[in-house]
Amino acid sequence: MDIYVALLVGALIFLSSFLSIRFMVSAALIEITMGAIAGNFLGLYQTEWIKYLGEFGGIVLTYLAGTEVDIPLLRSKFKESLIIGGISFFAPFIGAFLFAYYFVHWSFQASEIAGIALSTTSLAVIYAVLVETGLIKSELGKLLMAACFITDLGTAIALSVLFANVNWFTLLFVFVSILAIIFTPKIINQMTKSFGFKVVEPELKFLFFVLFALMWIAKLGNSHAVLPTFILGLAMSDYFKSKNKELQTRFRAVAFTMLNPFFFIKGGLNISFPALGKSVWLLVGFFFVKMVTKIGSVLPVAKKYIPKEAMFTTLLMSTGLTFGTISSLYGLNTGIIDKTQFSVLVTAVILSAVIPTIIAQKFFEPKHVYKSIREKEEVKQIVYETGEEDI
Repeated sequence: MDIYVALLVGALIFLSSFLSIRFMVSAALIEITMGAIAGNFLGLYQTEWIKYLGEFGGIVLTYLAGTEVDIPLLRSKFKESLIIGGISFFAPFIGAFLFAYYFVHWSFQASEIAGIALSTTSLAVIYAVLVETGLIKSELGKLLMAACFITDLGTAIALSVLFANVNWFTLLFVFVSILAIIFTPKIINQMTKSFGFKVVEPELKFLFFVLFALMWIAKLGNSHAVLPTFILGLAMSDYFKSKNKELQTRFRAVAFTMLNPFFFIKGGLNISFPALGKSVWLLVGFFFVKMVTKIGSVLPVAKKYIPKEAMFTTLLMSTGLTFGTISSLYGLNTGIIDKTQFSVLVTAVILSAVIPTIIAQKFFEPKHVYKSIREKEEVKQIVYETGEEDI
């Protein structure tokens, strides 16, 4: 049976890539949709290896997202990032909590889980879209990444503070994370100097080892490796940009070819159509609350700071996936919410990953930014070919 599952997943990954190119929609969104369809109609289920590869794919994607953040731009645009990211967290958190507690009459803790799950912005989806469109090279892309980090930081802090379950391994996880963030860039740099560029890729293998270690210790400490992984990427962003861009390119190729699709397909597999049968109105309600609170709070601020790309920014900041799923799964595993509540929240989260992104790409693409990127790439190519650096 596992062979059939592997064959089916491989076919879905390839088909998603083909459809992504054909219809000019992010492959991540198609992979989520494919996962939901295959899980409900084609007998695809979450084997242990799919669960692990999916989780690891999310960690790798988060790490890569961190490497793309422009630190100088983050400093110069810190106010904008903090305001957009902060309000993107607080408004849907409060809105979803109030909706769950007063209108749906969920328990207080279940309502907190709902607020946390629907407050998120999907770093994974935004990063995938920015890379696939080339916007990752633009100032808009860097600002989106920074604002998304602020939102997810708020989500992670809320989950930790409201449902803290600290043990000695939690302290060990914090300690190891700090060591990894400080020393991994130095070790990678020294390996490159000592070994050069070898086909066996020792630097890539060491990075994978560090990410595996963070995942393992995070599990022991009742935590999650997403935030330290993102910060590790931030710590290595300057090294990649100034000393070893090729290593980042090779790492990205491995991630987008094999690991990231498992993360998105696994997200789709969390959707159970039968469990949603009698709760469609609830699903629509939670999705509506998230969209209204996200758009209503982010759009006015975005219009102030980035007026030309305000709606595009707002829609991408309305997405959710990684932390929304993590928060919902935490609530299910601890008995705070039941399977129906879990299915409703996860499906609302996944719909928020798909629908706003499709609308943003189809109707609000910042074409003037694309033009600017192309012009810069053309100048770089001329400089490279002619050596005329004064162009």
